[in-house]
Amino acid sequence: MATDIQIIEVGPRDGLQNESVTLSTDDKLTLIDHLVGSGVTRIEAVSFAHPKYVPQLADAEAVMARIDKRENVSYIGLVMNWRGWLRAVDTAVDEVNVPLFASNTFNRKNQGAPTHETVDVVRAITEDAHKHGISVTATIGTAWGCPFEGEVPLERLVETAAGLSDSGIDELAIADTIGVADPWSVTRRLTAVAAVVPDIALRVHFHDTRNTGLANTYAAIEAGVTRIDASVGGIGGCPFAPAATGNIATDDLVYMLNRGGFTHGISLAQLIGVSNEVEHMIEHPVPAMLPAAGEFPPPPGGGPDAG
Repeated sequence: MATDIQIIEVGPRDGLQNESVTLSTDDKLTLIDHLVGSGVTRIEAVSFAHPKYVPQLADAEAVMARIDKRENVSYIGLVMNWRGWLRAVDTAVDEVNVPLFASNTFNRKNQGAPTHETVDVVRAITEDAHKHGISVTATIGTAWGCPFEGEVPLERLVETAAGLSDSGIDELAIADTIGVADPWSVTRRLTAVAAVVPDIALRVHFHDTRNTGLANTYAAIEAGVTRIDASVGGIGGCPFAPAATGNIATDDLVYMLNRGGFTHGISLAQLIGVSNEVEHMIEHPVPAMLPAAGEFPPPPGGGPDAG
């Protein structure tokens, strides 16, 4: 029996935050609408980070005020801290994603506090969010490596995850912020994290910085994770991580899952069409392979450009 894989599309948030071109609110709304039209059911649509640090996403409230929300689609906002949460709760978001980092140095640079203090922030946001019917994902970044500290010990990741075990979060994402993971360490780390948060659904977020993103995703699926972050066209990166590059491409992930017999609900042909639109929006080619290579076998009456 085929396994259901839930793809969380992060292009409108993580994908756009590291681009030199700042999209208009209208273009962002078009992108979100077309991604949902391709079959996406969970989408990181906006970020409530301080506009000074992520100017590309400064119009979060405007996007959420005008978004054409569809039934059975969950719209997610990134929330960096309590101030961001207060902005988010006044909008139409269905979920929030709160990042923290296994590396204390990165957490201090990104969140302005040590990791254990951000754990307390996650707890407070989760308690308040649930009162408003909003679900919460905590994302542990630098789960494999940090640009400032180097290798992040497995024990540090497990300690951070364990600190969230009774926080009430609905989901825990494990993120390879700078793209240094390998499939074998993915297996080890996800197994170790699952052991300390057995009642929390796990999600993964891989960057393809060193061309191991899809291999790491395969390892995560083999380890039992069925919630995968990906970005249309493979765009994105963390503006706070030196030399950061994009997330795994939703297009390439969908192709791999199709070949493996997994179900996910996304039309590859339509998604490739969205990637083509994104190229025009950001004014450069996307890193994903599928927009150039096309589907295989190609759809009837069409070649690589079909869809």
